[in-house]
Amino acid sequence: MNLPKRYSLIAVTVFAVTLFFGCESNFKEVQKINFSEFVPASDADTVNIKYTDSGRITGVLISPKMLDYSNLDFPFTEFPKGIDVTLYDKKQKRTFIRGNYAVSYKNTGIIDLIGKVKITSEAGQVLETEQLYFDQKNEWFYTERKFKLTDTKGVSHGQGIDFSKDFKVINSQRISGEIESNEEL
Repeated sequence: MNLPKRYSLIAVTVFAVTLFFGCESNFKEVQKINFSEFVPASDADTVNIKYTDSGRITGVLISPKMLDYSNLDFPFTEFPKGIDVTLYDKKQKRTFIRGNYAVSYKNTGIIDLIGKVKITSEAGQVLETEQLYFDQKNEWFYTERKFKLTDTKGVSHGQGIDFSKDFKVINSQRISGEIESNEEL
């Protein structure tokens, strides 16, 4: 049974259109599936988390919003509305940290603080910058961004700094400012 060319052309066109729209629909479903995988495992408002070590408080984190992405291959926790953190050393001396946005990466133990980051020690040292990283394992802060460091000796500005959480060890790069010194020239 031979169909006229006209009917064959119509049949091929209908088949192609059906195939085209069928694939488009499946493609949109695949997009939805992939998109839905990047949703937080949990979402919390007004968070107040206390970190302890052998019954001793080592830190307190407060944030208006927390998104936990522990369901991903590279898990992280996001604080899109900023954080306030208080770290305690073994003598219960405090270091205060504030940032407009933060991401904590579970596998590396690195916290990325962004936007008007300010760290203040009980001794009165204050560091201000736009982005700062904190290595939780080594209790070490670092940035390659511009910074302002204020302490009892004066104020310095620079680009690039790393320091211990208690400000006892500070390595800075490209600095300028007025700082008192006990050394004679």
